[in-house]
Amino acid sequence: MSETWFTEHHAPSGSSIGFRLRAKLHEETTPYQTIAIYDSTDWGKLMVIDGCMMVTTRDNFLYHEMIVHPALYTHAAPKRVVIIGGGDCGTLREVLRHAEVEHAVQVEIDERVTRLAEQHFPELCEANGDPRAELRFADGIQYMAECAPGSVDVVIVDSTDPVGPAEGLFNAAFYRSCQRALGEGGVLVQQSESPLAHLALIQSMRAAMRQAGFGAMATLPFPQPCYPTGWWSCTLARKGAAAIGAFREADAEARPFATRYYNAGVHRAALSAPEFLRAALRDG
Repeated sequence: MSETWFTEHHAPSGSSIGFRLRAKLHEETTPYQTIAIYDSTDWGKLMVIDGCMMVTTRDNFLYHEMIVHPALYTHAAPKRVVIIGGGDCGTLREVLRHAEVEHAVQVEIDERVTRLAEQHFPELCEANGDPRAELRFADGIQYMAECAPGSVDVVIVDSTDPVGPAEGLFNAAFYRSCQRALGEGGVLVQQSESPLAHLALIQSMRAAMRQAGFGAMATLPFPQPCYPTGWWSCTLARKGAAAIGAFREADAEARPFATRYYNAGVHRAALSAPEFLRAALRDG
């Protein structure tokens, strides 16, 4: 019996990952990209953008929890959060689990990503109606450039790979906008691809963050089966003199909401980089 699979080939690492499918549910080309939605046999629904896996029902919690909770527990009092990208809304959902957050704006350039997520991944969009949430469909680079100085506590860059609409989110000019918008002790976190396949990109991101005025940085690896190599990361940078390794550990341990991956121990462990990554990132 023949089977249908979605397979993403990743030439830089000489690898691929595939998901057995039941059906293609939707496909459209927007002014920015091509978005496809599939129903798989074992991983729930898949969202694919320009042929690259973005999110699956089964494993999205790994990414969404790790791009949000370490950053918010690193900040002393995260009240004002900006999410750049994040159109599937899973990051927004995790941010708004934190009761101290007073306002979270999600700036996604392609509204169709969010509308398709609302239709096919409603569990990720359950916080979209929260009165603290604001959905904006605009250019995140321009939004950060226009933010008032010191007006933000945490910036989360939940972007696609550094090509196409997301290319401008991985350079010193963008990081300078984030640094200016953050208050003292503010935290920037950005998805930083695979430590196994994209180490040069991580190094260039950190160099650009340093050039933009950030001092303390940490790259946190975590498992992510649907992305190239199955191992992903996010990179945190903090404004000011405080160490990036200090976080509200007791609050993280006593968090009043359920998580499936993140806890204080996972946070501590992720700060302890594997030896090859530590050697490659001795820049701070």
